[in-house]
Amino acid sequence: MSIAAVSAVSLVAFLGGTTVATAQESDPAPKSCDGVRLTGELPVPAPGQAVSGQITIGADCKPEPVSVQHGPASARSARTATAAGHQLRGWNEMYDCCNIRMTGLYTASSWDTANGRVTTAGTTATQEWNREPWDAGWSLTSQTAKDDCVTDCAEVNSEAHADFAYQGVFDPTGDWYNNTHHSYVQLKADGTASCRFDVELRHTFVGWNWRYGCE
Repeated sequence: MSIAAVSAVSLVAFLGGTTVATAQESDPAPKSCDGVRLTGELPVPAPGQAVSGQITIGADCKPEPVSVQHGPASARSARTATAAGHQLRGWNEMYDCCNIRMTGLYTASSWDTANGRVTTAGTTATQEWNREPWDAGWSLTSQTAKDDCVTDCAEVNSEAHADFAYQGVFDPTGDWYNNTHHSYVQLKADGTASCRFDVELRHTFVGWNWRYGCE
């Protein structure tokens, strides 16, 4: 990532983190928990650094307080950074209680700036999901991505969405689990950026954890 350091306002948000969790429905099956919507927002860290958040579904089926961490950017991010322009990578993932990644939405953004404008910009989105050996598990059911501007922009707002359904050993009907990921990125003319993430879970299970971040 090649971007300017976060502003003082963003730094305050980074240290505190934000999270919203709202119960959506009752769960008739004792093995599972209610559905929730989780929200996290992070300012982009300094060049060469990463910031991430994690929320776990606790033993009482309630989301635990957000855990925010920061550290060096991954080798993957370092390889994509360029001397000119700005780079940003984001991730939005759900893991089960055994730390197996079930579903994930990823974004990669690049933008150039000059004279107080974003001259060119673009964000690509990719999705990954876990399959079980007997041709079952999670499946991608829909995905969308868009930028509100790509050339000569005051700023660029990008968003990506991915919907995943599950049918397998834990639910042969395919009606119980569904994960919908949303990722939002704002790219600015001063070289800074911000990341916001949401995930909607039709049902959850104790120990599931949501991991999101950007670098």
